[in-house]
Amino acid sequence: MGLLPLTYTRPKHVPQESFSMVSIVTTDDGGSDKETLPRSDGSVRSGQSGQSGIPDSLTFDRIINGGTCPPMTLRDFMNYLVYIEHSAENLQFFLWYKDYCRRFEAIPASEKALAPEWTLAMHEDTVAKIRKVTVDKRRPEVEVAQQIFKGTDFDKQAGEALSPPSHLNMADHQPFHTPPDSRHSEQTTCYAPSSTAGTGTTDYKAQASDAFHSAGARQPFTIQPFRDEINRVIATYIMYSSPRQLNLSSWEQKATVQALSQTTHPTALRGLVKSVESSLRGQSHPNFVRWSICNGNPARVTFARGLGLFLIVAGFAMAVVLTLSSLGRGYRALAAIAWVLGISTLMAAWKGMCVVLHGLHHRHIRPWELFEQDDASMAAEEKLSKGSFESFGSSNSYEDEPWVVKYQKRNVVRKIFDREIWVQEPALRQIQDTIFVQALLSGALGGGLLTLVFVLVPGPKLF
Repeated sequence: MGLLPLTYTRPKHVPQESFSMVSIVTTDDGGSDKETLPRSDGSVRSGQSGQSGIPDSLTFDRIINGGTCPPMTLRDFMNYLVYIEHSAENLQFFLWYKDYCRRFEAIPASEKALAPEWTLAMHEDTVAKIRKVTVDKRRPEVEVAQQIFKGTDFDKQAGEALSPPSHLNMADHQPFHTPPDSRHSEQTTCYAPSSTAGTGTTDYKAQASDAFHSAGARQPFTIQPFRDEINRVIATYIMYSSPRQLNLSSWEQKATVQALSQTTHPTALRGLVKSVESSLRGQSHPNFVRWSICNGNPARVTFARGLGLFLIVAGFAMAVVLTLSSLGRGYRALAAIAWVLGISTLMAAWKGMCVVLHGLHHRHIRPWELFEQDDASMAAEEKLSKGSFESFGSSNSYEDEPWVVKYQKRNVVRKIFDREIWVQEPALRQIQDTIFVQALLSGALGGGLLTLVFVLVPGPKLF
């Protein structure tokens, strides 16, 4: 594979707090944007254009479908979400939903008839009712606050801050941010945890029943297909304080639970799946690609940046000494060697790459991969890898894993020279090659300009 264009830039980092969930758009004539709805194969079109800096061979769909090599596989993506972004529940729910759609389509038509489709009109009607109830509950509080501030300097400001917007879509602007431990995520209005929530019990039916009651929905028919599984989904991903709680607004939670009380058809999860996939495609995926470009751990990258700065300073020191000496001007060009190497190393390290590792097309082994040869650690790693791909399980916390303490005790020198492994994914090597060439060109240009300046400066010949 050749190089990418020299103007190539990495995918931009997408902060969690700045990523807003995309809502289903309703047209003026009452229709909807069909690109935002779940398709029959279980996937969702997010309506977003391709992320800049991501080659076609590293797209979200290609990673999900297993068309990539380490360190860009689906397992690597899951590990990134568990250990780095702390939002693995999004991918876990998304993978479950895709499998659920396939299994639902395979059941007999007689069973499908028991779980009718949840139409877009039904979804929008449910959302509208929930929002209306929310606004009606807020209105007395707003009126009281306005009376308190009436006649004061804060009258206008208080009215603007406390009055609900006319379009009733405050939740649409909440950022989609999943904290490290989603059980502690902050919600404005959430379901009260059931008596069994958080105790490790498997009584998901009771927890789902509490969720239906809290959402003001009736208890569902148990003869619907996959009803028990849907109850587990509610207890695992949707309820407040659930082990893998998705970070959703209050009205999204209630709308989803009310839909699931009526049917187990995949379309009942329309809004939930769209929010999750929008986050995966628009935030987690580009951040994962950007993070994977780094071939060194933080200690190695910091060391590389320091080395680059040292070479640049050494180049200046050499150039100043040669300029002040009585040697010919041509000797001053020797400083260009240090400048080119220093600037190139610094530019590459600024993008998370070590030029020495890249010369071998190697990368450092991740901390959670580092202790696999230890039997106990390997068992823990295998347990985590298996558990992270299970649709229903415990929370995604990893603080108690053996490798965490072991890696913290590892000294800095050992971290800088940690074990290495070959980068197998061709597209990732292509990106790294391009960044390496960009760094070399930057070094040559910067070193050349500095050399030209010092060569042209007349020397005082002090010694």
